[in-house]
Amino acid sequence: MSTRSRAVVAVVTLAGFYVVALVVIAALGAATVLAFRSGSGPLAGKLGIVTVVAIAGVVVALWKVARARPAPPQGPVLLRADAPELWAMVDELAVLTATRAPDEIRLAPDVNAGVMEDARLLGLVGGTRRMLLGVPLLQGLSVAQLRSVLAHEMGHYSHDDTRLSVVVHRGRVAIGATLAELAGSPAGWLLRQYGKLYLLVSAATSRRQELAADAMSVAAVGRATAQSALREVPVLDAAWDFYLECYVNVGWEVGLAPTSDAFFGGFPHLLAGRAEELAAVRDAPRTEQAGRWDSHPPIGERVVAMDRLPDVPHAPDLRPATVLVPRIEVLAAHLADEVLAVEDRRRLPWPELIPPAVAAAQQRRADSVHRAAARLAGVQRATLGTVLDLVAQGRGDHLARELGIEPGGPTVGPAGERLPHPLAGALEPVLSSALVNGGAARWHLDWAGPATLRSREGDQPELAAWADLAADPAGVEQVRAWLAGLGVDAQAVGQVHERATAHGASVLGGLANVSVDGTDYDVVVLDRGLVLVPCPKKTDGGKARLMGVVQSAPVHQLAHVHRFVSYEDVRTATVRRSSPVHATVELHDGSRIELKERWSGEYLAKGSQEILVGHLRSLTAVEPGA
Repeated sequence: MSTRSRAVVAVVTLAGFYVVALVVIAALGAATVLAFRSGSGPLAGKLGIVTVVAIAGVVVALWKVARARPAPPQGPVLLRADAPELWAMVDELAVLTATRAPDEIRLAPDVNAGVMEDARLLGLVGGTRRMLLGVPLLQGLSVAQLRSVLAHEMGHYSHDDTRLSVVVHRGRVAIGATLAELAGSPAGWLLRQYGKLYLLVSAATSRRQELAADAMSVAAVGRATAQSALREVPVLDAAWDFYLECYVNVGWEVGLAPTSDAFFGGFPHLLAGRAEELAAVRDAPRTEQAGRWDSHPPIGERVVAMDRLPDVPHAPDLRPATVLVPRIEVLAAHLADEVLAVEDRRRLPWPELIPPAVAAAQQRRADSVHRAAARLAGVQRATLGTVLDLVAQGRGDHLARELGIEPGGPTVGPAGERLPHPLAGALEPVLSSALVNGGAARWHLDWAGPATLRSREGDQPELAAWADLAADPAGVEQVRAWLAGLGVDAQAVGQVHERATAHGASVLGGLANVSVDGTDYDVVVLDRGLVLVPCPKKTDGGKARLMGVVQSAPVHQLAHVHRFVSYEDVRTATVRRSSPVHATVELHDGSRIELKERWSGEYLAKGSQEILVGHLRSLTAVEPGA
């Protein structure tokens, strides 16, 4: 079936959704009338309510979609005078793809390029056409690769039938809005089944349209360059996510932010410093599996499809794509100021931001060890001296177990090498934080790898070796002497934070409508603990509510605003039933928490229930018969 035919089928299926909706409403209305005539007043009243709800849901949804307006565009506009070479390329591609050029080009803050239109009547009537160019995309592609990407995006508007692709997309929005309005009603359940049919048809249409747009890429730059661009974009996307997570977020969580020019300015340094790692990602075999719900075919399938297209002679322009945007550093800094909610964070250049940011992250890891040591030693606040005293007393295994580390593992590796003590890994951040707080060392930025710890003389301490010694009662005195030689007092450096936080934690799942000690909560499951968010009086729509919670703020802020139960605070947990979950959690302070999942519970993602049970089981043995 051709792309045009598939698009027509999708549009017809969209129309059929509302035909079915009208039929359902008419049937409900007829049943209501019959019920009244037969004298079944209560039944007629209920059917009448269902009918009114269905009519209102459809009308409200269509009204919302019709009135919906795209968010105001962000990002600096690139005038023709600002980027003449870029505009010349876009104009040339407009001729090649037989469509009109965009009315404006704007810079965007992510690894993305796209063409969008403020269309009306579900996309049938055109409007202002905008092209978005992500700054990280420009920083990572060559001119030829960018040309390929833009040819693909403009290819979505290259023929009359692609106008229907906008209708197909808007149709998904309209059906989604209608089903949301009818959630929980009988009519909503019936229409949801038809909505699944539409999603299947529209997804197949979108996949065909992606392949058709890929043909435009090959026509614009030749097969080899088009294929290289297709492979490169997900690599850049992964690199950008890594950059945000391991460089930007590490400071963001502790009140630090890169300066305007540094936010985007650091990404090229990472691409250069991690070139070998990115090459390995680029060359790794792709294992995506095509799914019937996917709107894009797997990249491997698209590359193979390009092999079947006629090649076009093309001399690739290997210059970095950033040459097409003069003064991109200045424009990118303006974009950073526009899209970043810096608030009261202190803005620093990268060499000054990384040391305190990494030190804070290491201190949080060290504090979990210090708090465990304080519990074992019976003191209010532990120091490095407390930790070393426990090891020297032969209580290192107790400390390991308190940290969830099983001592007594193998001491020799498969090649006959000596393995480090199981506790050594946990002691590395303890020692690094002691050196930093004692003024003996400082963290340094490294774009090619993790931040490095260097002494005042510029040397890198062998932290792994010293941590291994610190885990051995026979090595403790040697560690004390080493610290004293560096001017670090083990009794003066140690625990900073009294309680565990969710800084650096990741969301793994969520369960809506869980009774916690008799009160309903939504439970967000993290890799470091549970965030308990009080439920509203109306507990319908649990999944949507959970989505709203996790998207409303960073994880550590959610844990700060709501009740946070860190796994570190749990002394033992007993899983009494796996589904629906029923568990008792006992904390180190002696208090208990009773978790009981409702039968009507909903989940943030598939497997949320199993993830929660898995974490609780890791904290204790399951009761027999659970």
